[in-house]
Amino acid sequence: MDLCDIGQIRALLSGQGFRFSKSMGQNFLIASWVPEQIAEMAGLDEKTGVFEVGPGIGCLTVQLSKHAGKVVAVELDKALAPVLDETLKDWENTKVLFGDVLKLNIAEIVKENFEGLRPVVCANLPYNITSPLISAFIEADCFESMTLMVQREVALRICAKAGTSDYGAFTVYTNWHTEPEILFDVTPDCFMPAPKVVSSVIKLTTRREAAANVTDEKLFFAVVRASFNQRRKTLLNALTSGLSGYSKEELQEVIVSCGYDEKIRGETLDIGGFAVISNKIAELGKV
Repeated sequence: MDLCDIGQIRALLSGQGFRFSKSMGQNFLIASWVPEQIAEMAGLDEKTGVFEVGPGIGCLTVQLSKHAGKVVAVELDKALAPVLDETLKDWENTKVLFGDVLKLNIAEIVKENFEGLRPVVCANLPYNITSPLISAFIEADCFESMTLMVQREVALRICAKAGTSDYGAFTVYTNWHTEPEILFDVTPDCFMPAPKVVSSVIKLTTRREAAANVTDEKLFFAVVRASFNQRRKTLLNALTSGLSGYSKEELQEVIVSCGYDEKIRGETLDIGGFAVISNKIAELGKV
């Protein structure tokens, strides 16, 4: 069965009485080169354990199963159970779990299923929960890399440079934990039904060393959040409003002593810049 052939997909779904759910963000791939390229560029082999989210009818899942040692796919829509039973019946190295991935213990699933394998994520992410899912994968702290299809605007935000309009707190967060790169774009005509946006496949490789030397990681991210919560303000005013326990004068001294103009905006700082500022604030010795 060709899981990227529109005619065969429609016959398969209608035979099982399946209906697309807009609330679940279901868009099934109909361009075979996309899952093939994802599996290839993810660097899979028999020693790789793949965690997939939203397998749909199994188009990407089959390609992952061809290359990896084992695939565990988490699907929210139980109506797809008979469909996946049919499309994945020949792949003994594949397991499907039904549930809300954001409510599951991802690290525990990986531990139970991928012993002796290199855990990675490969997935066509539901666009409505992309950021929470990426955060959940990072917080699980068990994946070597994540090869993900996301909206192009999300990919640009993750890979944005300091000082650009796409740059934000989520950029800093993902770049602190991973090294991201955009692999290729996927146009709407590659899906059924076709989404209204262009997608991008990105690869986030988990950092083996810290992106910068930070005294207090919690304080570092507090500084980042404060800086972008009110990005139109100067860094000084944003930190004064967003960080409790520090006077404006103290924060002004921190910024100037770090070599920055007191009128600088936080959105112009890269990870190194935020590290310098947060380390200097940490020296003040407050909680």
